[in-house]
Amino acid sequence: MKLAFSTLACPQWSMKQIIDNAVRLGYQGIELHILDGKELDPIRDAARIRRAVEQSRARGIETCAFDTPCTFNHAALVTRFEYVERLRHWICLAHDLHVPIVRVFGGTPAMPLCPPRSTIERRVVEALCQVVLEAEEAIVTVALETHDAFGSAHSVASVLKQVRSPFIGAVWNSQHPHCSGESVEEVCRLLGEDIALVHVKDAQHIDHHGERWQATLLGEGELPVREQLYALQQMGYQGYISVKWGKKWHPDLPGPEIALPQHIRWLKQFPYW
Repeated sequence: MKLAFSTLACPQWSMKQIIDNAVRLGYQGIELHILDGKELDPIRDAARIRRAVEQSRARGIETCAFDTPCTFNHAALVTRFEYVERLRHWICLAHDLHVPIVRVFGGTPAMPLCPPRSTIERRVVEALCQVVLEAEEAIVTVALETHDAFGSAHSVASVLKQVRSPFIGAVWNSQHPHCSGESVEEVCRLLGEDIALVHVKDAQHIDHHGERWQATLLGEGELPVREQLYALQQMGYQGYISVKWGKKWHPDLPGPEIALPQHIRWLKQFPYW
């Protein structure tokens, strides 16, 4: 297994700072989510993305994934079409730059009129089916994260079963399956070899009902990250374990100069690297 972090952790850092710190701290990869504090577009920002990937690779740091904002649970067909087209551009760019994974979301249920579960799932399945051939030809895995309306491994596994392609996989986010009541063993059983990337994070309850969570440094919260790492090692997972620290969305969190060294120190205590 290899260690990476998402640029979501360091919205104020330049690309040079991101690379310098990855090298200094001992990370082997980065997930490209934002640059200069802003989310990326595969057409508008193609040149900047290319430079970032090439500069990182020149220093021995691989870009393990493009973390895209593509979501597919939208009532409007035209919106789903737009995201599918954007995803096609991400796949093409990933192929050109030898980036193996493109992360996508199912999306959050529309409120207040939430459609039936079957409708939500059908939208995501149909969208992913439209890019299967491109992903297979590009040798790029499109990975659906356990997040939002697809926070459980059960929901992601159901989608993958219907799409049926080795290049449509899953991102296992530590928090959301746990919050859905799923054990580590259950996630491994459901997703297994379809796990293309793992996001590690820790968090603790901040209310009595267990509905609200606060991110913590690794080892200081309630999420079963130790068990998750052990299970992945036992099943022979060889991919990236990527630190998910949402400083971009939660400015009150400790900065990357604190979080990224702490995360890799904590992870390095285990003999998996």
